[in-house]
Amino acid sequence: MQVKNFGEELKKNSYPGRGIMIGKTADGKCAAIAYFIMGRSVNSRNRVFVEDGEGIRTQAFDPAKLSDPSLVIYAPVRVLGSTTIVTNGDQTDTVYDFLRDGKTFSDALFTRTFEPDAPNYTPRISALVETGDSFSYQLSILKSADGDPDSVRRFFFDYQNPQNGVGHFLHTYRCDGDPIPSFEGEPEPVAVCSDIDAFTTEIWDGLNADNKVSLFTRFIDLATGKTETRIVNKNQ
Repeated sequence: MQVKNFGEELKKNSYPGRGIMIGKTADGKCAAIAYFIMGRSVNSRNRVFVEDGEGIRTQAFDPAKLSDPSLVIYAPVRVLGSTTIVTNGDQTDTVYDFLRDGKTFSDALFTRTFEPDAPNYTPRISALVETGDSFSYQLSILKSADGDPDSVRRFFFDYQNPQNGVGHFLHTYRCDGDPIPSFEGEPEPVAVCSDIDAFTTEIWDGLNADNKVSLFTRFIDLATGKTETRIVNKNQ
């Protein structure tokens, strides 16, 4: 598949929803992680990312406007040793607990399904990033079978020995709509630069100005394990 310009691909889609990108910087030195959220409703747009230990969590920007926290307040990023977990919901905690107990990423996600937000049935997207002895990552999407609330499809993608300058982008929605159509196909290959500020700006500027809410980016040095993180919130 053709490796695409990440920012330009984002500009083509007014509503990819929530998105995860995992890859390797062009200089080969770092693992690159991005997670963003978007929103159309007041409840979804009323959020910010805040640091929480080595990870992050979502938080209501204006607590008075928070109507239903069940699908909007969660920890998108948690870290367990040299493993970073990134998801678009509370399955972050499920994966963390399973890994801590010696089980696997897929073990955890086989206990979960898509979100119960009819009629969209938003997919649950997740990533597992390993930066210990070697660098690898996995991506997963749990989605309904063509909008059938009684049928779940679980897809897993495994990336070993990632290529320099290439990442894989997975998002919840194919595009805007009513109901919103779920993502289809394999994660999209996108180019990854070696400068975290340029990387962050490219993504944030590519996201639709009306619908974007928050962005988290992180580079993990593969030699030292040192992390560099950026958080951008529309609500400041």
